[in-house]
Amino acid sequence: MDRRNFIKMAGAGAVATAAVAAGCTPKNETRTEGVSLGEVPTDKMTMRENLHGELVSLLGYGCMRFPTVDGTSGREQNSELDQNAINELVDYAIAHGVNLFDTAPPYCKGRSEQAAGIALSRHKRSEYYVSTKLSNFAPSTWSRNKSMELYHNSMKRLQVDYLDYYMLHGIGMSARDEAGNDIDALECLKRRFFDNGMLDFLCEEREKGHIHNLGFSYHGDIKAFDYLLSLQDEGKYHWDHVLIQHNYVDWNHAKLINERNTNSSYLYGELEKRNIPAFIMEPLLGGQLVNLNDHAVEMLKSRDPQASVASWAFRFAGNQPRVLTVLSGMTYMEHLQDNIRTYSPHKPLSNDELKLLEEIADVYANFKTVPCTGCKYCMPCPYGIDIPTVFAHYNKCLNEGKVMNDIGTDSEEKRAFRQSRRAFLIGYDRAVPSFRQADHCIGCNHCVSECPQGIDIPGQMQRINNYVEQLKQSIV
Repeated sequence: MDRRNFIKMAGAGAVATAAVAAGCTPKNETRTEGVSLGEVPTDKMTMRENLHGELVSLLGYGCMRFPTVDGTSGREQNSELDQNAINELVDYAIAHGVNLFDTAPPYCKGRSEQAAGIALSRHKRSEYYVSTKLSNFAPSTWSRNKSMELYHNSMKRLQVDYLDYYMLHGIGMSARDEAGNDIDALECLKRRFFDNGMLDFLCEEREKGHIHNLGFSYHGDIKAFDYLLSLQDEGKYHWDHVLIQHNYVDWNHAKLINERNTNSSYLYGELEKRNIPAFIMEPLLGGQLVNLNDHAVEMLKSRDPQASVASWAFRFAGNQPRVLTVLSGMTYMEHLQDNIRTYSPHKPLSNDELKLLEEIADVYANFKTVPCTGCKYCMPCPYGIDIPTVFAHYNKCLNEGKVMNDIGTDSEEKRAFRQSRRAFLIGYDRAVPSFRQADHCIGCNHCVSECPQGIDIPGQMQRINNYVEQLKQSIV
């Protein structure tokens, strides 16, 4: 679908069942948002082959968000993990073709590996692959002894005598040493895995069969990613797999979302050139690709009314042939079932469907909702700006399809733009008095430290004001 057709549909209205801001819906609605119904196959899971000829399920179980006894995610809560619910989820996943389970020492506030080990140990070792990571982030764990302790403790907690997949965790992240000095990503990489001999040790463990596949997970500075791949090019090390962030927004628009990020088209392309299988994280961009605005949901539902919004993102994440597995942190059974449906079997995206997702990604990246919860901790603004109401009006118009940046050429496109322009500007003036609007922000940053969501409030004010000025200057 081309951009003109997207704009026509965007201006046509909204669907009442679409995206709702996180935290504003009842718990049962949040859990079931966008989930499709239907049979959950037990024998149709798409499998991909790793470098050793082993078949891995395209859906991998990410163990970062195991459920707690109070029904929430263990990633955010200190509540006790619900081991019975975890056992049930793991049993169901294995019974329906999922055979890879990915965890790490910090997940679920340090409790994930043990919980995964308890659940998985109830099954034959041949029924599952387990993946974990060397998470020696703190400088206090950079010594060889401390890093070795982390490695052996993972084996104990997971109740295994070998690891199917093991990763250097968080390559590309910087750190601060115990003296408070900043350490860049390459120096951090060197101290965590090279100076202490840990990478050589892990390669020896691979030779001994204690590790079957050795790789790394990448976040942050692209120089670290490129450096580790260059070592393979030089024949010094080889990687059996690499974990990257990949979804239909990050494919071409990662830097628009966060300038620190790198487009996943580049990351995947570099792995594909070297025949390195890719593990995928963040297929839903932290859940944001479930909570799309109304007109995006309408477009997806018009293509396939029965498919969940999440399934489109998962289909994209598994669309590239060198993707070995797509990790999803599934707290609730209905999410596990929906993802199993999507990959049982995986249905490759057509060129038209890929174009549709690119259109949605483009609009999402350029007109992203502001993650403001309206808590008003940022208030009062020293310069009188009504920060929460400015954000609320922008988000409301975005969700209703009234935020558009293309006038178009034919009469229908012009009319749609004119209606959206009028609705936004009139609504803005009614919601926020002119002296309290975004153009009065001087970037003093007084509000930034008060925001629990970590929003760059001055940056968002500038973005919204630029859009308002663009609308005011538009002639249709």
